[in-house]
Amino acid sequence: MQLPTNVSSLRGTLEVPGDKSISHRAVMLGALASGRTVIDHFLPGADCLSTIDCFRRLGVDIRRDGTHVVVEGAGPGGLREPSAVLDVGNSGTTARLLLGILAGQPFHACLIGDESIAKRPMARVTKPLREMGAHIDGRDGGNYTPLSIRGGALRPLRYNSPVASAQVKSAILLAGLFADGVTSVTEPHRSRDHTERMVRLFGGEMKVDGLTVSVAGPQRLRGTHVYVPGDISSAAFFLVAGAIVPNSEITLKNVGLNPTRTGIIDVLEQMGADIAVDHVRNEETEPIGDITIRTSALQAVEIGGDLIPRLIDEIPIIALLATQAEGTTVIKDASELKVKETNRIDTVVTELKKFGADIEATDDGMIIRGKTPLAADGIVVDSHGDHRIGMMLAIAACCAKGTVRLERPEAVAVSYPAFFSDLRSLVNG
Repeated sequence: MQLPTNVSSLRGTLEVPGDKSISHRAVMLGALASGRTVIDHFLPGADCLSTIDCFRRLGVDIRRDGTHVVVEGAGPGGLREPSAVLDVGNSGTTARLLLGILAGQPFHACLIGDESIAKRPMARVTKPLREMGAHIDGRDGGNYTPLSIRGGALRPLRYNSPVASAQVKSAILLAGLFADGVTSVTEPHRSRDHTERMVRLFGGEMKVDGLTVSVAGPQRLRGTHVYVPGDISSAAFFLVAGAIVPNSEITLKNVGLNPTRTGIIDVLEQMGADIAVDHVRNEETEPIGDITIRTSALQAVEIGGDLIPRLIDEIPIIALLATQAEGTTVIKDASELKVKETNRIDTVVTELKKFGADIEATDDGMIIRGKTPLAADGIVVDSHGDHRIGMMLAIAACCAKGTVRLERPEAVAVSYPAFFSDLRSLVNG
């Protein structure tokens, strides 16, 4: 795919697709609940469609019309043993959270995914679920897919997680919904809290005490209405574009502003970006607001510690942002990037160097020296099958002189099917 380059400005208003994390969880909890759940502004990306497909195979009636989804909840004991393998596609969220739910079901299931999923570590989830009583086996002792699981009769668990991961935390807490007693997870840093918020929306209870989240099982959930806010991880690409492309002003409507996800806004503000957040609402459930970004003079920052879990998915686009900031930006404590859809540390460095960026990989992050003009003399860049790398490269191309061709652009459909058309609408705006 030929990407827009040498863009003179980006202007306009967009509403980015629904949040991927929330869309996954709305379907999952709706499937477990008693009664009907209606989901609006659902993300119809490949990952979330994998979640719908898996729960249909578990016997749940799910109807979808574009971004509108109706889930007829199975209720307690209502999931059925699947007659076919559960295929999560490219979705690590589906794989890990589904394992937590399957751990509480008294039947057998097999779980597979694509080539990327087959490389992603699952022991961080299968180990604590085994401690709760689930029987799990698979490649490399259950560390990689394919995985086989037989659940039921779970014991509660108090788990100290070595990583701050919403997927790990959520898998254990979802299993805890079926255990007899209190299950808790303590993290080294606070990870995103969509599961905790959504369980409460469905009438359940979860307690938060500092870095520890606990759930008392078993619990009964009730079907509800879920409005999915715009995904801030998708908005991040246009926030960075608006900051670094000359003469730009972009407004993004109805973006999720969950405080465990707004690290990208913190970084932009620390760098000196001209950014404004308005019309904040729904603060009791999932906060939503509008964000306006304008071309900005940026300064380098250091990014690490407890900020990392709040922007882990945005680091590829933050690396591009740093190439256009004055000074040296250091990203650290982000070794989790190595086990995403790709090794995002190495992939980001490899691809941005093609544009002439002064960037190097470290064991747990990157060092980026700016401000660096981006050049593109007929270069070919590659998403490596990773949606966030593909979108980052498209924004980089907007700042570059010359021509840029993107290989494997279809990866972007995982989280943002209309990304390229939305980008072009701003170029023409």
